[in-house]
Amino acid sequence: MNPVEKIKVMVVDDHPLMRVGIAAIINARTDMIVVAQAGAGEEAVTLFQRHKPDVTLMDLRLPGSMGGVEAIAAIRSKSPRARFIVVTTYDGDEDIHRALEAGAQGYVIKGMPYQTLVDALKKVHGGGRFLPPPVARALAARLPHSELSSRELEVLHLLVSGNSNKDIANVLGITEATVKSHVSTILMRLDVEDRTQAVVAALQRGLVHL
Repeated sequence: MNPVEKIKVMVVDDHPLMRVGIAAIINARTDMIVVAQAGAGEEAVTLFQRHKPDVTLMDLRLPGSMGGVEAIAAIRSKSPRARFIVVTTYDGDEDIHRALEAGAQGYVIKGMPYQTLVDALKKVHGGGRFLPPPVARALAARLPHSELSSRELEVLHLLVSGNSNKDIANVLGITEATVKSHVSTILMRLDVEDRTQAVVAALQRGLVHL
């Protein structure tokens, strides 16, 4: 990197204080600068095209219809070489998997030392990936063949909300027997024995957020 060039960063987070805090850390350095801040996914897509940041720091949970994963995918559809670091409170293996699948090159948990964020920015800007040990461990522990279909995810969301099989059948317009079949598959893929354990596993892994 040329000494006069700075890493251009966009910060995307729905909490103004979080955005300001991250921006202050970055702008205090001589080798980085925040060129844009966004509070929603749609805004991030627009600002990316306008400012063309080198690296975008993206929260996963954003207001509106476009979350962080969707925003990453939308930006990369037009700018395939765009680089992203997810900065979030979520450390479930499914959250991490979805973010990396969408095209993120780094994943940092809020609450980690600020130097971790700086290290992530340098590594990702240089073309590498950045997964701190807790994130790498969570991803490594992800069960093989544990993906759920879109219908199974619908059933799981309703199950987490406390609905009975009959309720789920009525909401989705399917038979109760079909719901039971989906629940059995969900228990098997999550490697749990009952509905209660399924709810706990779904929340811990980031398959469902309350």
